[in-house]
Amino acid sequence: MSPADGVPPRDTAAKSLGEIVTDVSEKASLLVREEIELAKAEVSEKVSKLGTGAAVGGAAAVFLIFAITMLFHGLAWFLNDLFNWNSIWPGFGIVFLLLLLLAIIAALVAQRMFKRGAPPTPDLAIEEAKRTRAELEAQKIQRDQVARSLERGEGS
Repeated sequence: MSPADGVPPRDTAAKSLGEIVTDVSEKASLLVREEIELAKAEVSEKVSKLGTGAAVGGAAAVFLIFAITMLFHGLAWFLNDLFNWNSIWPGFGIVFLLLLLLAIIAALVAQRMFKRGAPPTPDLAIEEAKRTRAELEAQKIQRDQVARSLERGEGS
């Protein structure tokens, strides 16, 4: 049964021109909607990657701020030790180097995530649309060839 009017479909394969146009129009509309959904999903995935990269970049900035703070503390203790001969500054230096290393690692991870997500364009949807267009053009060429051969009387 047809879902729209409750009338069962014809048993023959022959359809009227109006039915064919309606089918093609519905399928083209469905195809466009699915392409738009694919583009939305792809863009949201890339935006998510950019957000994660920004968060990790923020972590890198925090580590760098702590590293600079430790550098200044270490420098202060070093100057104190220069005059008093205490040996506390190497601990501050080690903490500084550790925080600096964490900042570098986080910055590299953030850079990698930014490269994966940028620019947020729907590449897969665009490629699928190009393939669909090529397929439709190929089918049009085939229909034109069949029509010409029927006009020449080559068909059965």
